[in-house]
Amino acid sequence: MSFVFVLDATKQPLNPVHPAHARRLLATKRAAVWRRYPFTIILKQTLPASAPAPVRLKLDPGSKTTGLALVDDSTGKVVWAAELTHRGQQVRDRLLTRRAVRQSRRQRHTRYRQPRFLNRTRRVGWLPPSLESRIANIETWVRHIRRFANVSAISMELVRFDTQLLQDAEISGIDYQQGALQGYEVR
Repeated sequence: MSFVFVLDATKQPLNPVHPAHARRLLATKRAAVWRRYPFTIILKQTLPASAPAPVRLKLDPGSKTTGLALVDDSTGKVVWAAELTHRGQQVRDRLLTRRAVRQSRRQRHTRYRQPRFLNRTRRVGWLPPSLESRIANIETWVRHIRRFANVSAISMELVRFDTQLLQDAEISGIDYQQGALQGYEVR
């Protein structure tokens, strides 16, 4: 269960509260809805200064979705969790559509079109647009969450699976390098 983010009257983050407590605050008109997603309420009166408990933001990146979780450092309890769906396929499809339009435009042989053939250089640190979209998406959500919670640390899970080693734990040497699919074109 995800807790509800709470902001004080000066828009500073407080400790997330249980959804039932948030409903009571909203029913008694002591708070108002600030954001729908992630669901955040803002208190109407200022409270005495209290430091919210630090939480850790954990990220689990994936190709289609990324998992986001806020974990209380002291108790290890999950305060808030969400799954972020990426738009990689949409970006790719739109680029393919744009490419088809550009190719059809080149086939028209209009008289006044400048020849363009020396525009193939990529800047240093170039990433594919689908991957760039994924990174920007994650960065945006991390910024959003940091505004609503007292994030003290961010940790990211980076895992690569060795499927060949999972199938046979004793594999080594030339068997490991060549494997069962040597000579096949695999994608």
